[in-house]
Amino acid sequence: MSEAETIMAVQRMQEYIDVNILRKITLKELAVVAGYSPWHAAKLFKEVTGKAPFDYIRALRLTKAALILRDSNEKIIDVAMDFVFDSHEGFTRAFSKEFGMPPRKYSQCTPPIKLFMPQKVFDTYRAFHKGGKKMSDNFNTKSVFVQVIQRPSRKVLLRRGKKATGYFEYCEEVGCDVWSVLTSVKEAIYEPIGMWLPKHLIKEGTSQYVQGVEVPIDYTNDIPNGYELIELPPCKLMIFQGESYNDDDFMDAIYEVWNHIEKFDPTVYGYQWAPETAPRFQLAPMGYRGYIEARPIKSIN
Repeated sequence: MSEAETIMAVQRMQEYIDVNILRKITLKELAVVAGYSPWHAAKLFKEVTGKAPFDYIRALRLTKAALILRDSNEKIIDVAMDFVFDSHEGFTRAFSKEFGMPPRKYSQCTPPIKLFMPQKVFDTYRAFHKGGKKMSDNFNTKSVFVQVIQRPSRKVLLRRGKKATGYFEYCEEVGCDVWSVLTSVKEAIYEPIGMWLPKHLIKEGTSQYVQGVEVPIDYTNDIPNGYELIELPPCKLMIFQGESYNDDDFMDAIYEVWNHIEKFDPTVYGYQWAPETAPRFQLAPMGYRGYIEARPIKSIN
C-alpha cells in the first residue's frame, strides 16, 4: 500500500466520522468506508492520526459538546445525549478527563481549554509535500483587495516559540495544537491569528512568530499554562486579501499576496509601513475567502 493510498483511506474515515458524529459509529462502518478489514482500518487510522478510532470520535464529540456549552444555555444532559453519551455521569467523567474540569463548571466560567481539532490528514500530507515549494517568477498576478482598518487597545493571549520566524518552524517548536486552545476562548474579539511580533515585544530567547487571539482590554479569564497575556495599543493596519483559491494551491495563494505586498507602495495612499507599532499577522488560509494578511501602518505627517 502506498503512502497516498493510506492517507486517502484515513481521510475517508475522518469524513465519515464528521458527517455521522451525532450517531453511533461502528468500526465495521469505518472499515467499509476505508476499504479494508476492521483490524487493518483501525491500525491505519491510529498510525496516521495518533489516536484509535473511538478515542478520536470521543475527543471530537467532547470538543463539539464543549463549544455548545460555551455558547448556549443547553442543559448538560441534553448535550450529553446529543453526542451519544449514555448518561449525565458518563459524560461528566469523560469531559472531566478530557478538559480537566466537569462540564457544569466549564459552562459557568468557560476558561480557555485545549479543544480537539484534528487536522485532516490529506491536508497535512499535501502541506508537507508542498511546504517547500517556491512560486515561479512567471506566475499570473491576480487581484488583491486592500483596505485600512483601525484596531482599538486590546490584549492578546499568545504562546511564544523559541526561534521560529514562520508557521512551519513554529509548529516544530511548539506543536500544532495551539489553535485548539485559542479557538476555545469565548471572549475573543477576532479569530486566532499567526503573528510576527515587533522587536520590542519579543522576549529574549523567544520567537518572532507566535500564535494568539485578541481579547478585550479588560479580559480577566484564566491564562493557560505556557501562554501569556500582553497589551497592544491602538493601531492602523493595512489588510491584504487575495482571491479565493483551490485548497491544493494554498502556498501559491500565500506567495501571490506576499509578492503584491512587496511591490505595494503605501505612500500613494498617505501611509507608510510601521513595523514597530503592532504585530504583522495572518489569518488561517481558507480557500473560499483567499489568503489574508495585515501589516501595521501610520499616517504620513
